[in-house]
Order: sequence, then structure tokens, then C-alpha cells
Amino acid sequence: QVQLVESGGGLVQPGGSLRLSCAASGSIFSINAMGWYRQGPGKERELVAYIPSGGSTNYADSVKGRFTISRDNAKNTVYLQMNSLKPDDTAVYYCNLQLRRGVNLVDYWGQGTQVTVSS
Repeated sequence: QVQLVESGGGLVQPGGSLRLSCAASGSIFSINAMGWYRQGPGKERELVAYIPSGGSTNYADSVKGRFTISRDNAKNTVYLQMNSLKPDDTAVYYCNLQLRRGVNLVDYWGQGTQVTVSS
């Protein structure tokens, strides 16, 4: 069983910052990647950023230069530092953990945390 617990969402003014955290617990082994997705009002879920194990970080074009993803392997925790936030960043943010299970990749999701950027 795998559990993902997110924290750090909230209400922030445009130009402000927030830091999201996601701690994974349970049968955590053979991690392929950890990352963040988001779903804004009336929009589909989209990739924000991810870190593959042993690889380099990847970002959506819309957040490059403003968001930074990092990972603490000892704690099985992934973070998303969000700076210079814009109203368009308003969304529910979901943590994603992708594990290798034999030849398959299995995705696990957090419950989501609301980020609202508004004055």
C-alpha cells in the first residue's frame, strides 16, 4: 500500500510564493519518478514538473523560471517551490509517484491541495 500526503497549499496574492510538500509512505521501492500535476477550473489535469530517478528535472513551459521541484530521497518527499505566482496558477495540485513494478509503471496520486492566487 502506498500513501501520499500533500501539504502547503493556500491563498496567496499575485507575485507571492508557496511551497508544496508531498511525503510518500508504504511499499516505496523502485521509484521511477516523482512529480506534480495540476488541474485548474474547467481545465484538464496537466504536468507541472517532475524528477525522474537519476535524471534531470522537467518543467511545463508555463512555470519555467518560477517553479522549482526538488526531492529528498531519504524522506521519500518531493517539494514544489512556487514563486512569482500568477492567477493562472490557481488549481488543485496533485503529487504523483511513479513506481516500477516489473516491466510496468504504476502511478499513485495524492489527494490534491488547493492553490489560489488572487488579490
